[in-house]
Amino acid sequence: MTDFTRRNLIAGASLAAAGAAAPQAEAATPPAGKQAPSVYRYRVGEFEITALYDGVWYRPIDEKFVRHADYAEVRREMSDAFMPEEKLATPFTTVLVNTGKKLILLDTGTGGQIASTAGSFSDNLKAAGIDPKTIDQIVISHFHPDHINGIKTKDNALIFPNAEIMVPEAEWKFWNDDANMRAAPEGLKIVFHNVRRIFADIAKDVTHYRPGKVVAPGIETVDAAGHTPGHAVFALQSGKEQLMVLSDTTQHPALFARHPDWQPQFDIDGAQAVATRRKLLDRAAADRTLVTGYHFPFPACGHIVKTTTGYEHVPVLWDINV
Repeated sequence: MTDFTRRNLIAGASLAAAGAAAPQAEAATPPAGKQAPSVYRYRVGEFEITALYDGVWYRPIDEKFVRHADYAEVRREMSDAFMPEEKLATPFTTVLVNTGKKLILLDTGTGGQIASTAGSFSDNLKAAGIDPKTIDQIVISHFHPDHINGIKTKDNALIFPNAEIMVPEAEWKFWNDDANMRAAPEGLKIVFHNVRRIFADIAKDVTHYRPGKVVAPGIETVDAAGHTPGHAVFALQSGKEQLMVLSDTTQHPALFARHPDWQPQFDIDGAQAVATRRKLLDRAAADRTLVTGYHFPFPACGHIVKTTTGYEHVPVLWDINV
């Protein structure tokens, strides 16, 4: 050992001893206690896509949660996905599309009316530099509360006063049918009443669309019935690039992409939802299309890979360059 190396070792040991004897300093800044704004931007051709996080709901579940599946297996899969075994982690991510000519919002978030842990959409929209008055168009995938409640505040005031609102024709017909509401289980009646709260006084201003409708250049609606009667997804294309907005085709991918035949109780027609899920995930996997899912972990975009038993969601790498 050289004298230089020996001297450095001795000096390092002395400093370490001095540090050990010194009193421990407290952090100069207290913990923030909250996350930074949750906004993620990426491009699909000439379109700028902004993913806006609206929080998460830890939805209590029980043995009735998945039809025709062993509850022990469901709990095991949730545990393997690092989720609580009796609460389904349900994130909410809304997609804003800037086509260069229009700002188009695909679904509107929970409006802070679902869970205390959800409702950050408005703050994140502001953090993204977007004034709600500048939204030109809102296109709704289906009428579950977490997708439409953001149209209005809790006091029923319109949040996006200048936006054209487009909804699936089949959704409008189903949820506004009084006979359907009378026949629905008690838990589902809440959804019928909520649809009336959101849309009753603005019905004349709401535009209905059918599957296949091009709601704006490069944005086509695709039939995805099963989750609800008029459930729709959105196929975006700009230049050679594509994005499939899966809406609720598969809820949390750790469960319903890996087990596409599982039928969660919130799918109104479970068998049809399974067929739709497999069809759309097969398409996304075969085409290697970029996808985003409303309940996928934020920023909710990535790709679908087909496996021997189901599908895996592969998240995109976070990129600071838009």
